[in-house]
Amino acid sequence: MQYRKRPVVVDATQWFTNGDHPEDGCISTFDPEGGDLFLSEGKIVRYYRTSDGERICEQCGKVMRYHGWIDTLEGCHIVCPGDWVITGVKGEHYPCKRDIFEATYEPVSPQDAG
Repeated sequence: MQYRKRPVVVDATQWFTNGDHPEDGCISTFDPEGGDLFLSEGKIVRYYRTSDGERICEQCGKVMRYHGWIDTLEGCHIVCPGDWVITGVKGEHYPCKRDIFEATYEPVSPQDAG
């Protein structure tokens, strides 16, 4: 048996760096290790900080210290620069790779969003 995904309008924000998500609330800057200044940690997408920060990401090929970390209903997930952060129907947040997002979602006009 096959199923079709119900048409659901979601809010989504493309994420490139700490503080991009409108609900992050980043206001101050900090210097994690004597390098670049970063905005304070976001409330939705947190700053990725582990001992493997210089490792190259297998998904996007960028250094891990430029990534974010997000708590989802299924557990924690890495957010690559360029991923979309979707707000689900119950207010939950989760990352979505750019190619999957573009294949699954299309923009809606304000009158269609209601």
